[in-house]
Amino acid sequence: MLCMRGAAMATMTTLKRRIVDWTATGLLVLIPVLVLRASLARSTPSTIDQALLRVTAPLQAAVSWVVEGVGGMWGRYVALVDVEEENRELRAENEKLRRELASMTRRAFDVSALEDLAVVKRTTPADTLGARVIGAPMSPQFRVLRLRIDRGNKDVQVGMPVITGTGPVGRINKVFGDYADVTLISDPSSSVEVLIPRTGGRGLLTGLGRGDSYACQIEWLERTATGSASAQVQVGDEVVTSGLGASFPAGLLIGKVTKVSKDDGMFQRVEVAPAVDVSRVRAVEVLLAPPPPPDPDAKTKRRSEPAFGGRAL
Repeated sequence: MLCMRGAAMATMTTLKRRIVDWTATGLLVLIPVLVLRASLARSTPSTIDQALLRVTAPLQAAVSWVVEGVGGMWGRYVALVDVEEENRELRAENEKLRRELASMTRRAFDVSALEDLAVVKRTTPADTLGARVIGAPMSPQFRVLRLRIDRGNKDVQVGMPVITGTGPVGRINKVFGDYADVTLISDPSSSVEVLIPRTGGRGLLTGLGRGDSYACQIEWLERTATGSASAQVQVGDEVVTSGLGASFPAGLLIGKVTKVSKDDGMFQRVEVAPAVDVSRVRAVEVLLAPPPPPDPDAKTKRRSEPAFGGRAL
């Protein structure tokens, strides 16, 4: 008896569950249909339709908000991914263009320097050898202290002058292996015989050795005996090599006078700013031998001597 009663109760419970499940399923199917029907109704909705719309309106708004939010976030994510990829491509292209521009700038500078040196080689009455600058140590004030060139003991020797198309650079002071170091004319150990064309004054140019400039000075520059203002050294006067000392060719522009000291001695001290900007020098010419001395009879017309003791008719 108890077993039959338990079985009947279990059957009733299962039936109730099934009824509840089917009822819930029917409601879940029926409610959306009724809501859709009420939403699509073209005429005035009935009382039941209005009640359904009022009940489901908050739910529809919440669902729409969630769907739109998720859709917007996904759209923004996709857009950001595309933008990041585009930015990455633009950065790579920009870096490539920067490298190409830097390479073209260096090539243009080298070509200009080589053309300048070709002119120097043609106009210099001495044997020269081209060299490329491979190093330029600097002072804490970003001033070049010396130059290193790619010519070694097989090509050059200590003491050989180094020039560019702008003017003298210095002399070779050390040769090792395939390289050589050049002492600049702004170095205190450097000395060059110079001339001021406007006044005819001669002196010895030496470097001041300043860390913040390439200034030089002319020592033992005699004062003009006439004392006229036009014969005295002035700021802005050009200074050129005199050709003495069998080193630099005569007439190379050293620089311009920037300062004239006022003293009462026989000699005056003059400061000079070099014409060569060594921070921009990329190629130089090394003078392998001093230029030949000028021919004193080059401008003298001479008659030809009689041949074999005879005289021309």
